[in-house]
Amino acid sequence: MKYPEKRKRGRLFSKPPAVKVPGCSRKKKMEESNKLYVGNLPYSATSESLKELFAACGEVTDAIVIQDKFSGRSKGFGFVTMKDAAAAEKATKEMDGKDMEGRQIKVSVARPMRER
Repeated sequence: MKYPEKRKRGRLFSKPPAVKVPGCSRKKKMEESNKLYVGNLPYSATSESLKELFAACGEVTDAIVIQDKFSGRSKGFGFVTMKDAAAAEKATKEMDGKDMEGRQIKVSVARPMRER
């Protein structure tokens, strides 16, 4: 199979053409907006405490607090995935601005990660 050739610093490089596979996009739909970003968390917050806090708004399928890979301490934000869009909407309205250990948490619908 012959691939298109590209020049890079005067040299010819052949590269296979990009193949798009349906459903394998990084920017795929975010589970019907069920995934929520939770910011301004206290550094003592854990995934368990986050799950317990959001359980009042509906069934939580996943909760994770992002931690620093070197120190193991919380970075102050996390993500919560609710079972359905209605529970996610309710959680966004009820939990945004709520006090958690002296800090007002920010809750919004999570956006896809940007490509680097």
